[in-house]
Amino acid sequence: MHMNVSAEAADADLRPLSARSVVLSLLLGTHPPELPVKDLVRLVEPFGIGGSTLRAALSRMTASGDLRRTGDAVYGLSERLLTRQRRQDEAVRPRTRAWHGDWEMLVVTVSGRGPAERAELRARLTALRLAELREGVWLRPANLVRALPADLLATTESYTCRPARPAPELAASLWPLTAWSARARALLDRAAESPLPPDRFTVFAAAVRHLLTDPVLPPELLPPDWPGDRLRAAYAAYRAELGEPTPPPAD
Repeated sequence: MHMNVSAEAADADLRPLSARSVVLSLLLGTHPPELPVKDLVRLVEPFGIGGSTLRAALSRMTASGDLRRTGDAVYGLSERLLTRQRRQDEAVRPRTRAWHGDWEMLVVTVSGRGPAERAELRARLTALRLAELREGVWLRPANLVRALPADLLATTESYTCRPARPAPELAASLWPLTAWSARARALLDRAAESPLPPDRFTVFAAAVRHLLTDPVLPPELLPPDWPGDRLRAAYAAYRAELGEPTPPPAD
């Protein structure tokens, strides 16, 4: 059985943000996700990123397909990264429904795929907040309001089930809930201790990455004092500090 382990460390040691990371974080948090170069120059300055470094990064990011130039010296996210922004928005404000004990189950039905195809499918299913019970069998509580992508039907079969194993025990075996909770609390502590704008930006960029790995389980399956909602509220308050609205719930 594979557990959905977050790539983030259990503590709040934060990696420095490169020019590319800062630009992407800024645009991923902007609606619509585009900014003029003059605004980007102003926004990246507190990180010690000069204008020439920024312009070089913008050129590389455009060539690699991260960004598109949308006007005279205006840069926006590429279509690929617009998908990531939608995921990020949904992580900040996930849509849930009352849970009555059912679980979603997806069974991978196509064999003979290469390593790259298997890795891509695994990443997609993980992004949908499914966890792998055993190879090719993925599940989660049926408490999310979201449709599965239609193209997944070509490689999987979808079921509704009620496992015999106690639900809290099963959830704890599928997701590293203790480690996720510890990381979220460390980020909250670091945010409270970081008065400088660049430090707060770095902390909340890490917070959004961490929220992408939140399984968004029903409350009855979570450990006591689960910090997911507090981390979302802290991020919403940070956006308000910046004068940016919190994005609406995903469709």
